[in-house]
Amino acid sequence: MKEYKVEELKLGFRNRTQIFEDLLNQHAREGWRFVKIPHGWNSMILERDKNR
Repeated sequence: MKEYKVEELKLGFRNRTQIFEDLLNQHAREGWRFVKIPHGWNSMILERDKNR
């Protein structure tokens, strides 16, 4: 069984790529996997196994 999380992106104007990378790495350490950023949204979808 999977669980999902929608994370709002607040990247600012400076170092957007580095901030996004740091955010992805932080969630990866918690077991989350990046799924996608829906077109036109300012959020990303993450998933992980619920019974880890």
